Amino acid sequence: MRLRKTKNSAITALVFWIAVAFSRGQAQTSPDQTEPAKSAAQAAPATPSGTHHELDVPASQQWVDTNINLRGGAKVRFTATGQITYAADQSYAGKLRTSGTFGPAGLPRNYADLVHQYAATDAGHGALIGRIGSADYAQAFVIGEGKEYDVPTAGRLYLGLNESASDASKAQGSFHVIVDILQEGSGSATAGLSETPIPGITTDLLNKIPRRVSDPNGLPGDMVNVLIVGTQDQVVKAFTSAGWVKVDSAVKTSVFNAALESFQKKDYLTMPMSILYLFNRPQDYGFAHAEPVRVAMSRNHLRVWKSPYEVDGASLWCVAATHDIGFERDQRNNGLTHKIDPAVDGERDYVDGTLSATGLIVQRDHLTPPNPLTTAKTATGGEFHSDGRIVVLVLKGPN
Repeated sequence: MRLRKTKNSAITALVFWIAVAFSRGQAQTSPDQTEPAKSAAQAAPATPSGTHHELDVPASQQWVDTNINLRGGAKVRFTATGQITYAADQSYAGKLRTSGTFGPAGLPRNYADLVHQYAATDAGHGALIGRIGSADYAQAFVIGEGKEYDVPTAGRLYLGLNESASDASKAQGSFHVIVDILQEGSGSATAGLSETPIPGITTDLLNKIPRRVSDPNGLPGDMVNVLIVGTQDQVVKAFTSAGWVKVDSAVKTSVFNAALESFQKKDYLTMPMSILYLFNRPQDYGFAHAEPVRVAMSRNHLRVWKSPYEVDGASLWCVAATHDIGFERDQRNNGLTHKIDPAVDGERDYVDGTLSATGLIVQRDHLTPPNPLTTAKTATGGEFHSDGRIVVLVLKGPN
């Protein structure tokens, strides 16, 4: 989680994936881990409130380990000064690529930035950014010249620049950053949730949840690999806080949105998904966690259905999550469709990891349902395999 070089090439890429959207049947995949990566904060005590740190963040490093461990609920104030210089990229004739000297707020984005992958899509090129915990799951946040930040969950603090690896190899200068811990926080001093049985998720309930979703013709496809307990608002908040975006519902809408995002020098990440079915109806939501330039080819994505069941008075939501890694032949019609990573448990764990990093998950368990699905094919013919387990996530209610 990038071949557009100008406004015209952005539109060319857009036309390409629209053609794919019409011909594909579905898309999916995943990485392969069992639990979210654990922060260094698990092995060290949290840094107490009132602590003052000063450090330099050089332009030559995308991320700097501050050695500061934070509790969930901590409040931190950042103050940054300094300058960094990017030379013009001659591969773009020195015209398209953003160059110049700038402070912690970064450089204004231009069209050339659409072909590069930055950690924070809403920040200027080269801006000072931060993250708490694992680079695999934590959502980067913008710091700029200064910011007060409420820490969502325990973890090690990292500071960096909103830049690509090629930027880091050519940039000069550094930012001087002051980190003041205003409140230590009352949350856990260690990252990650322990596995806890969820009494409301019974064998009888798991028997009622279909193992797989289906395409419009009834062909079985992706497996249901995540269950979420919470309200509709809580589900949407959890995904958007974790950096997932709601995808466009139709190709016509996506054409307009893609053009608008490109003209505003923003990354287009909301390419629509094919319609799949569970409980005899289409998905309620589609969410994606994509790399901007590779969105037509590679993205973490999932579909969400509200089930007819409740757990302790809260709605139970069913999720089928997969990871697109390229293209392959659709065995139903010989058209072009997305190829998913066959190790689908990785995407299950990616959903778990990204949502857990928001601090909005209060309980988690991995369960093996009756008649677990361990190997199968998608509706388009691609094979996938799993250990058969489903992760269950309980969302944090209102305070």
